[in-house]
Amino acid sequence: MSKDVEFTIEELVKELALRLMEERGLSMKETLDTIYNSETYTKLLDLRTGLFSQSTAYVYSILETEILTGRLG
Repeated sequence: MSKDVEFTIEELVKELALRLMEERGLSMKETLDTIYNSETYTKLLDLRTGLFSQSTAYVYSILETEILTGRLG
């Protein structure tokens, strides 16, 4: 994985975390546990999905669906 892709994923995770904390009132630990243990994060790391190149809003909507339903939409 290139440094650019790693940076992009790290920035996405940061933005997702900030949004989760703001919208759901989660602590930093709860937020990071939620993200890093999600299928969404697994898909972010799988470069074949291209998810890492999508907008934060789009990735957040996928994560939110996963949180609400327990699975990806």
